[in-house]
Amino acid sequence: MPISMVITDVLNKMLSGTPHLAMILNVRLAVILILSSFALPSWASAQTGLGWPDPTNMFPGQRSPYLEPILDFPTDERTPQIRSVAYDNPLGQPVVESGLTMINQPGPGQVPWVEPTYPDSVYQRPITVVEEEAPYEWTVLPKGMVYKSYLTGQKESRLSAQLVKITDDNWMLDGNLGGRFGVLRYGRDSSFLSDGIQWDVEGSSHVRLDIPEDVDVRSADFRAGTQLTWSYAADPRHRSRFGYYHLSSHLGDEFLLKNPGYDRLNYAHDLIIFGHSYYFTPRLRVYGEAGWAFYHLVADPWEFQFGIEWAPNERTSPWGEPFVAIGTHLRQEVNFGGSFVVQAGWAWVGDIPGRTLRMGLHYHNGDSTQNSFYDNFEQQIGFGIWYDF
Repeated sequence: MPISMVITDVLNKMLSGTPHLAMILNVRLAVILILSSFALPSWASAQTGLGWPDPTNMFPGQRSPYLEPILDFPTDERTPQIRSVAYDNPLGQPVVESGLTMINQPGPGQVPWVEPTYPDSVYQRPITVVEEEAPYEWTVLPKGMVYKSYLTGQKESRLSAQLVKITDDNWMLDGNLGGRFGVLRYGRDSSFLSDGIQWDVEGSSHVRLDIPEDVDVRSADFRAGTQLTWSYAADPRHRSRFGYYHLSSHLGDEFLLKNPGYDRLNYAHDLIIFGHSYYFTPRLRVYGEAGWAFYHLVADPWEFQFGIEWAPNERTSPWGEPFVAIGTHLRQEVNFGGSFVVQAGWAWVGDIPGRTLRMGLHYHNGDSTQNSFYDNFEQQIGFGIWYDF
C-alpha cells in the first residue's frame, strides 16, 4: 500500500471518531511535551523578577566564609600558591621555591628544622624513659615487686618443679611450694618492676621426692622470712633488698625408715641478708648478695650469691621470650664451694611485671641443694618449670 494512502487512512480514522482514542491521546501528549521543552525556560526566565527561582541555576555553589582551603589546586582563573616543592635539603625538609617563606631558612622567630633520630633498639633507652610519672603513694598489698627473686637461686621462695637425674643417684623430683608477696609499699606501679620502697614476706617448702623409691619424701627444707626492697629514684636500674630469713632442713620419714642408721643432721640458720641488682637493660641483670647468720646449727655464718640473668620482666606476647640465667651460691660450711647453676628456656610475663612463668633445661654442679645432705656432691641435669616472684 502506498505511504500516502496509509497517512490518509490514519487521518480519516482520527477525524471520524473511531475507537482509536489511545492513539489520539498519545499524539496530543507528545505535541504538548515538545512545545513545553522550548517554551518553559524562556517563560521562567521572564518570571525571575517576580521571585521565581531560576530553573537553570537551582543549586548555585556556596563558599563558606569560615572555611578556607589551606592549598588550592591550580585553575585557569587563579595562579597556584605553591608552584613546586623539592626535597634537596640534606635534612629532608621541604624547600618551597615561591609563594611562601623558605622553610629550610628559618627567619626571626622561626624554629629551625630538627631531624628526628631513633635508636636501633628500645633497650638502648634508659629505663627511666618508660617509667610512669605518677607520684609515689602508699599501697597496701601491692601487686608488683620492686626486687625480683634470683632465677637460679635454689632456696628462693617460688613455685617450681624440677625433674632431675643426679649422677650416681636416682631420678628426683625437686619441688618448691611457696611465694613472696608485698605487704606495704610507698611507691608506684610501672610497666617494668615497681618503684619505691616495699615490705615483702616470703615462705616456702623445698621437697625432694625419690621417684624410683615409690616417690618417697627424701628430705625437705623450710624457709620463711621478710624483706625490705627498694629502687633508687635517681637511677631505677639500681635495686636493693635487706632482710631476714630462717631455713631449717629435715629428713623424710620414709627415708629414715629405709635407712635407720643414717645420721640425722639438725641443719638450721637465721640470716641477715643484703642484696643488690643492676639492670644494664630491662632484660639483662647482674646481682650479688651476702648473708650472715646470727644463729646457726651445722651451718656456718657466711654465704654469698652472684649471678647474671637475661630474661623478660615486662609483659610478653602469648609466644613468650627466651631466657638464660647463670648463678652461684657459696657457703662457708663447704669451704665456700657451694653450687653452680645454669638454666635456659622460654619465659612468659603477664599483667604483673616481674612475675615470670618459665620452663626449660636445668643444670646444677656442686654441693647438694638439700641441706640435710649439704656435704654431698651432686651433678643434676633435667627439666624444670618455675613461677617466680
